Amino acid sequence: MNNHIVSIGTANPGKPILQAQIGEFMKMAHNLDSQEARKLNFVYRHTGIENRYSVIEDFRYEDPEKFSFFPSNKSLEPFPGTKMRMGLFEKSGFGLAKSAILDCLRGTNYQPSDITHLILVSCTGMFAPGLELEIMHEMNFRKDVERYAIHFMGCYAAFNGIKLADRICDSDPKAKVLILSVELCTIHFQKNYNEDNLLANAIFGDGAAAALVTREEEGLSIQKYHSRVFKEGEKDMAWSIGNFGFEMRLSKYVPELLSKGLFEINDYLEEKFQLSKIKNFAIHPGGKQILQKVEEAFGIGKSQNLPSHETLKSFGNMSSATILFVLKKWLIDPHQKGDILAMGFGPGLTLETLLLEK
Repeated sequence: MNNHIVSIGTANPGKPILQAQIGEFMKMAHNLDSQEARKLNFVYRHTGIENRYSVIEDFRYEDPEKFSFFPSNKSLEPFPGTKMRMGLFEKSGFGLAKSAILDCLRGTNYQPSDITHLILVSCTGMFAPGLELEIMHEMNFRKDVERYAIHFMGCYAAFNGIKLADRICDSDPKAKVLILSVELCTIHFQKNYNEDNLLANAIFGDGAAAALVTREEEGLSIQKYHSRVFKEGEKDMAWSIGNFGFEMRLSKYVPELLSKGLFEINDYLEEKFQLSKIKNFAIHPGGKQILQKVEEAFGIGKSQNLPSHETLKSFGNMSSATILFVLKKWLIDPHQKGDILAMGFGPGLTLETLLLEK
């Protein structure tokens, strides 16, 4: 008997911020001349993103007098340090987590007190005692909930959460496992103007998602999964802790490296997942080019991967939470049936593949 993702809930902070609004903030923050401003406009127009969400309202404004997180000056000095950013994660994380969990459990027969295992996933914030304890104390979880934390693995980390939940349910058929991803990517905004920061600042947003995994035979059945690392891309996507938040290395070559890697393992994917017979895909929307390159590598159309494009358009890349937003679209669509191949990518360069059936 296979385990199932029976429900998924999502949450975002505040109201959506137009991509163009964020672009205006960035031009001010980077102090760009007219030529570089045109370059930034071009990048932002071609991201495939219309809106993103952030716990920092400042990204809506060009006027420093309206800032509440960054200093009220165009140089943004003194620039917020890592401690201040982690404080914002600690302050904002619980509200988002609670909303995602309640959305996940709504419509099921379960209450927070029914959860036996809690898996927290995040690469954008951490503290101890952690967010998972705050959830337990404030949401009537049992005091003996087994809890796990998957930190700093990047955009593919929710796949690890799903795999862990699957193995827990295999060992304990009565388990009710809640996976929670909370990612506040925008608190790590970097004002130094370089290629890595230009790309990272253009695509990342904030969001939380919760998924319930049980032995119940409904929802998305967990079939198979596979992990693969392409070492040649380890310097093109990386994530480190700096003095002014977490620093992203995101090379423009990532889509090409990923495409090359997928072609290299195409035969293996065919053998393990019967790739040529799969019609539905849930590709992590790490960016518009990544979606296009994966579709080209698999010879599929945009319509077969549409929830990923829709998620990118409305939310941007919310790191590990993003794939759960995508899978929620597949889960709640009554017209979608059959196999779904989900894929996520992150530092390493790491590829996670998950076959689901609805």
